[in-house]
Amino acid sequence: METAQSRQQRERGAVTAFARFVLCGGGVGLASSFAVAALASWMPWVFANALITVVSTLLATELHARFTFGSGGRATWSQHAQSAGSAAAAYAVTCVAMLVLHQLVAAPDALLQQVVYLSASALAGVARFAVLRLVVFARNRSGAAAPGNPVRATVARASTPADPAMLCHAA
Repeated sequence: METAQSRQQRERGAVTAFARFVLCGGGVGLASSFAVAALASWMPWVFANALITVVSTLLATELHARFTFGSGGRATWSQHAQSAGSAAAAYAVTCVAMLVLHQLVAAPDALLQQVVYLSASALAGVARFAVLRLVVFARNRSGAAAPGNPVRATVARASTPADPAMLCHAA
């Protein structure tokens, strides 16, 4: 049975992880929006978005592995591959949003395009947080603790397979 204290710790861990996710992923996303706009002046928007999505996904996955989800180490190739799946979905969401915008508005100005792009990115980002927390980086918290790592040992003992949110508790 879960105690009130362990539930509060898990909730604080989720809030902390989300704040880190917003800071790291949001910062990369904001920089990416400007990079897409700049590259789109030299190449079709869809290609600019694809290129920036690849680069920003690699960077964000590294930041999430090191800071957001508390592993403290580099992301593995497996985590990069899994993260790429959620990034592909985010890419599709931003492309569809921009295509719809261009269908509805003949010549949208840069501000409107940024608002639509960032809104679509934010929506995709919330879904991406859930996927990264519950799937991609969940193994960092669910396995046996490494020798000499009492934080992981504590988290591993406190978690249960039936409680996926606890598997990702950020220390």
